[in-house]
Amino acid sequence: MARARFVRVSARKARLVLDQIRGKPVAEALATLEYTPRAAARLVEKVLRSAVANAEHNHQVRNLDDLRVVQAIADGGPVLKRVQPRAMGRAFGIKHRTSHLTIGVSDEVNGAVAAPAAPPARPSAPPPREEPPAAARRAPARRGAAKARQKPAAKATRKSKEKR
Repeated sequence: MARARFVRVSARKARLVLDQIRGKPVAEALATLEYTPRAAARLVEKVLRSAVANAEHNHQVRNLDDLRVVQAIADGGPVLKRVQPRAMGRAFGIKHRTSHLTIGVSDEVNGAVAAPAAPPARPSAPPPREEPPAAARRAPARRGAAKARQKPAAKATRKSKEKR
């Protein structure tokens, strides 16, 4: 496992690169990163090489050809907020995003990272609702019922007739 924290690349851009190497053998992942034309690829490559070195030194992995990228995560870090002056006294905010890159490698012989547990099963259908008693149910509305409830038009008075 290797982790680079507070890296000056947004997590969204780093995830695009990490998605390309997740699940691949280390040699293939390094080759992919070498020819990926993104700035985040250089940073991810550095973390991947560190993860391989950690596996070799800390866990006595001798055959580096068996290593695979089993975990590749980019979490958002703190945001550096800056202000850019604009016309007529306005100020526009600029956010310099950072991220925390985490890469885990494993050889399948010594135990790969287990897959995450499946979420608990949800019931397929909601429980049936109880029907209200027949007396509480309203009769279906008729089409002309809305017009019947409206107030009748005001009768014309003598003054309004004179004005016509």
